[in-house]
Amino acid sequence: MKLMQNKEANPSANIFQLLVETSERERQKRRGELLAPLGVTQFFAKGKITINKRICKGVECKLCIKACPTNTLFWKAGEVGITEDLCIYCGACVLNCIVDDCIKVVREREDGKTESFSKPRDVVMLQHSINSKKRTQRVDAAFGKRYAVLTK
Repeated sequence: MKLMQNKEANPSANIFQLLVETSERERQKRRGELLAPLGVTQFFAKGKITINKRICKGVECKLCIKACPTNTLFWKAGEVGITEDLCIYCGACVLNCIVDDCIKVVREREDGKTESFSKPRDVVMLQHSINSKKRTQRVDAAFGKRYAVLTK
C-alpha cells in the first residue's frame, strides 16, 4: 500500500505517459505537415491499416495504390508498402481491392466509436448507415420530430 502511495506522489512515475503524449503530438504534427501539400483534410486522426501480403494480388492489379488519395500505399520490391503517417483511413483502398479481407482498416471517430472493415461491401454498408443517420437528422431539423412520427 505504501509503495502505491509513493508512486502516485512521485511525478517522475508518469514519465512514460509524458513520453507517449509527446510522441503522439509530434506524430500528429508531422502528419499535418505531410498532408498539407496534398490538400487532403484529415478524416480520422486515429486508426490502423494492414495488408495481408499472402493473399494480396498487387502484382496483378495495384488498384489500391491508384485509389489512395494521399499516396499512403506504394509499390516496393514486389509488394504493396504502407506509409502509415499519410493514411487518413478513408477506405478507398478497401473499396477498390479485388480480394476480400486483404486490406483491413480500423479507425476511430471523434466520439470514440471504432469502425473496422476489410471488404468493399463493409465500406458501402458503413457509408450507407452514416448517410442515413445524416438524412434523418436533416429531416428532423427541417420538419421537426412530428413529421418523422407521421411518416412512419
